[in-house]
Amino acid sequence: MLTVREYRVKDKDLAGIKIVYAADFHVGKKHTARLARVVDLINAQKADIVLLGGDFVKGHKEKSTLPIELIAYELSHIKSDYPVYTVLGNHDMWVGGDKIQKVLEKNGIKVLRNSNDFVNVKDKKIYIAGIEDLTTGFPNQNKAFENTEKPVILLSHQPDIFPKAWEDANIILAGHTHGGQVVFPIIGALLVPSAYGQKFRSGYIEENNKKMIVTKGLGTSILPIRFNCKPEINVILFE
Repeated sequence: MLTVREYRVKDKDLAGIKIVYAADFHVGKKHTARLARVVDLINAQKADIVLLGGDFVKGHKEKSTLPIELIAYELSHIKSDYPVYTVLGNHDMWVGGDKIQKVLEKNGIKVLRNSNDFVNVKDKKIYIAGIEDLTTGFPNQNKAFENTEKPVILLSHQPDIFPKAWEDANIILAGHTHGGQVVFPIIGALLVPSAYGQKFRSGYIEENNKKMIVTKGLGTSILPIRFNCKPEINVILFE
């Protein structure tokens, strides 16, 4: 069921840049092969930049998930000329955010927690900023955008940051909702973990001079079921 969903976004600052974005892995104890397939699919896109949106682990405790050491090892096989950047999700923080950050960074994945970094791609200096999770952290845009200049890509695990997000970001990439996970025709998803209901469930949102893409994610939470809501990675082509 794993799919690639492509977006074409008009942005002169980022024109010609190709990004792969993936989030909400929720890797269970027996999901090593599934994670390897995800990595292979990411690599097949041959993106300029690979960005991740957190929730690598499954459940609320270490006993529920594939060990982060094994998750990070599989993710270390992502092929990129630049660092792979990520934020942490609420499940990551519940299981142990500091440990997960340490293990990810040991495997070449840079964790942004109210911080930023930049890469030089195709003669463009692109800032990647990341904020902490809304429910388990303390998102601070002052710190996340410190010393940045456009273009800036903002990573936020949860899409509910959107109404208060600064316009300094060229685009916001979020996840957390799983696209609703179980989606019925006409009525939509039964449950969306967002204060805004269906509005930020998934897809491309643009309003008030701000743009955001919310991925349907890769794994599941609560129930191991997806209906009418295929797991996906996202390819973003800027024009």
